[in-house]
Amino acid sequence: MTSSEVARPAGGAARAITRTLSDDPLGGTVRRTVLPSGLRVLTEAIPAMRSVSFGIWVAVGSRDETGPQAGAAHFLEHLLFKGTNKRSALEISSEIEAVGGETNAFTTKEYTCYYARVLDEDLPLAIDVMCDLVADSVLAAPDVETERGVILEEIAMHDDEPGDEVHDLFARAVYGDHPLGRLISGTEETVTPMTRRQIQSFYRRRYTAPQIVIAAAGNLDHAAVVKLVRQALRGTPLDTDPAAPAAHRPATPAVRTRPAANLVEPKETEQAHVILGCPGIDRTDERRFALGVLNNVLGGGMSSRLFQEIREQRGLAYSVYSYASQYADSGLFAVYAGCAPGKVDEVLDLTRAELQRVAATGITEGELARGKGMSKGSFVLGLEDTGSRMSRLAKGELLYGNLMPVDELLARVDAVTLDDVNGLAADLLARPMSLAVVGPFDESAFAAR
Repeated sequence: MTSSEVARPAGGAARAITRTLSDDPLGGTVRRTVLPSGLRVLTEAIPAMRSVSFGIWVAVGSRDETGPQAGAAHFLEHLLFKGTNKRSALEISSEIEAVGGETNAFTTKEYTCYYARVLDEDLPLAIDVMCDLVADSVLAAPDVETERGVILEEIAMHDDEPGDEVHDLFARAVYGDHPLGRLISGTEETVTPMTRRQIQSFYRRRYTAPQIVIAAAGNLDHAAVVKLVRQALRGTPLDTDPAAPAAHRPATPAVRTRPAANLVEPKETEQAHVILGCPGIDRTDERRFALGVLNNVLGGGMSSRLFQEIREQRGLAYSVYSYASQYADSGLFAVYAGCAPGKVDEVLDLTRAELQRVAATGITEGELARGKGMSKGSFVLGLEDTGSRMSRLAKGELLYGNLMPVDELLARVDAVTLDDVNGLAADLLARPMSLAVVGPFDESAFAAR
């Protein structure tokens, strides 16, 4: 690792600190600059590309809301595109689209991201527009009312998608009233009374320079990106006094999960949607590489045990898979299946039997090799575009406080042993399982299971 300092203009006491994090043979040169305000800028230069993905990541998500604020982070994400002191909503979208670019945003439980993808020659425009909307949105009262209606429609649309709804129901089964168990969008009951003042307060208290990571990947020059970011933020609320970057969200104390529960959302659907699972591990747990292998073996692809048993051999479901979600201090492991209502019992019995079998006897050497190959291949193939590389930079900085080189990550997967996976399986899959079901069932249909 090498480092160098980039001084502010004459007369300024604070200095921006720039470091070269890696010169990855599987990617480009990664550099990181910490501005005096505590805002961080990371770039990966990939000269072979003709595009750049630029993202502004804020370490604020739905878990940072109080109960009455539920949905504020997502509401704010919508509102920042509605206009700034320099641009109207139409100008924000038209300036990017006029050069063939695209821009969007998303909110998760632990962070929010605003991003654009443009031709390399249009990166200065993207930086100016995106920094403007994140740093200096006006949150006009009429726009609050307009977006309130849009978000309520989004919530209603989500309620009409049982395949999505069941995942939220499962989170509530595991986490209960904890913020990790709540809807990212909030509910009609929390969004309807939310005021502009509440959203404005959330915006200015949470969107501070030390909480923000800016990441870009593609055909770019790091020093030029830093200069453009500083110009775009000059005079905005993010152009603040010197401060240290915020530490990444701590892993302790661990989130308290509720006892295993069965939750049913009665709905007249042609297909039942079921999730069976348990609390998992947090994202810094050293066993996360073994978990990736275990997940691949159980339900990570068409060759997985659950897919072969439930779909290929018995034809009980079209979609069946397992997945792991990881947070700073907790996680989930679950199996999803969509099947005819009359087949739910058989699908659940087969799923439980397979999980118990793997917990008791583990996986085979052949499955270990296949699971490791899937993990490595999917990771490397996922780095084939600038958007995924930009996301990797930001998540490494925001969620872990460091960027693990590609070769090191692949080596960590290679180092997973059969004992690692089987030990994790014996622990994880023996935990009490919660069940979430959306379909044509009574609320008490699964109470005794």
